[in-house]
Amino acid sequence: MFEIADKRIWVCGHNGMVGRAVIRALHEYNCDILTVERQELDLTRQQNVEDWMEKAKPDAVIICAAKVGGVLANDTFPADFIYQNMSIETNIIHASYLCNVTKLIFLGSSCIYPKLADQPIKEEALLSGDLEQTNQWYAIAKIAGIKLCQAYRKQHGCDFISVMPTNLYGPHDNFDLDTSHVIPALIRKAHEAKSNEASTMTIWGSGKPFREFMHVDDCASGILFLLEHYSDYLHVNLGTGKDITIYDLALNIKQAVGFHGDIVCDLSKPDGTFRKCLDVSLLNNLGWQSKINFKDGLRETVNWFNKYMAEQS
Repeated sequence: MFEIADKRIWVCGHNGMVGRAVIRALHEYNCDILTVERQELDLTRQQNVEDWMEKAKPDAVIICAAKVGGVLANDTFPADFIYQNMSIETNIIHASYLCNVTKLIFLGSSCIYPKLADQPIKEEALLSGDLEQTNQWYAIAKIAGIKLCQAYRKQHGCDFISVMPTNLYGPHDNFDLDTSHVIPALIRKAHEAKSNEASTMTIWGSGKPFREFMHVDDCASGILFLLEHYSDYLHVNLGTGKDITIYDLALNIKQAVGFHGDIVCDLSKPDGTFRKCLDVSLLNNLGWQSKINFKDGLRETVNWFNKYMAEQS
């Protein structure tokens, strides 16, 4: 198995929410953390990636870099989501093979699974049915990344693995209402409603769908556990195995923010997949479980957001 200590670990996408969390977790190890700014390296340009990796010589690569966004962003910019994500993963995975990288982790997303997959979703559900249409472009790009890792393992014996995190939240999330995921969007809405002394805040859809959420620091812990302890063909689900309705999520966020108004459901907006909870028995059987309580993690995220907003004003 791979040992992180004394290795050169390249965290791709180190400025993103997940990348920052992985770096925080790596500081607990005696290793050399490699990063490169977007201005210095365009990950969508294959030759640039190969040249940089040839000089940097990482022992391991963790691919956190991706173009991400919520339902609105995915539905509005489908070409950007499929092109940029496929370019990034293809270039890094192929360059890792060329540069003899010892271990690589590719991060996918739970949206890779069919819209009507049996719940909780097992890893084997991949490609067993139709995808959710609103984010199919992003999902297809992530599925391609999984298959790339499997292909390089099969043909070249590369120790490349894929990890499928559930919906993540935490410090350094994207709180832009036009491009954010549900938790940061609701935190932003509740904050603005409180600041404006509004009587209501609006959520998309009926509020009935269920979603699973994991704190990003839990995710980072799971990633590093798998980096050291997992080496196989099948991708691994990374989550809590617990879910909550969007309406109850909004109630929790309203409480954490301190907004006392009502929640209004905008039924003109889509619900998306009704339920999407990962089966994490494979990961649990390997010896890892999530540790951060949801309400505690949510409260910490709201506190971080409040501090961030204060700094911006």
